[in-house]
Amino acid sequence: MDARMKITDVTGPYREPREQVFSYDYSIQRASWPTAQAVRVKVAIPEELDVLRSKILGAVAGTPGQQLMISKCLSRHIADEKIRIADADGMLAERRDTMVPPFTGPLAYLLPQLDTWAGEQHAMLRAEIKTLVGL
Repeated sequence: MDARMKITDVTGPYREPREQVFSYDYSIQRASWPTAQAVRVKVAIPEELDVLRSKILGAVAGTPGQQLMISKCLSRHIADEKIRIADADGMLAERRDTMVPPFTGPLAYLLPQLDTWAGEQHAMLRAEIKTLVGL
């Protein structure tokens, strides 16, 4: 049986009201599931987005609109990678898991994988942001 996860839809980013996170809602499907399932992926702004932004772009200035576009682009890439990491870690193997929280606290052991991914994708992400934003 094919156990691979297929992402059928993504919406977001959403700003969580009492947390410093952006969240994305994914609809995922596996061949063995009768219907798709919703999974919310949260990207912590200070611990994940800001840290990876500084590693990828360094100290970048720009207009508030440019900074917003950079945050939206990077947070989406981070969320995409976080859902892949969570799936590989077995967090999404069953239908009861409906959220991938920030990789802090008990999930901090997953943060090095995200950091490694950012290092590998450094050039591609910089080029995409330069094309998108013009910085």
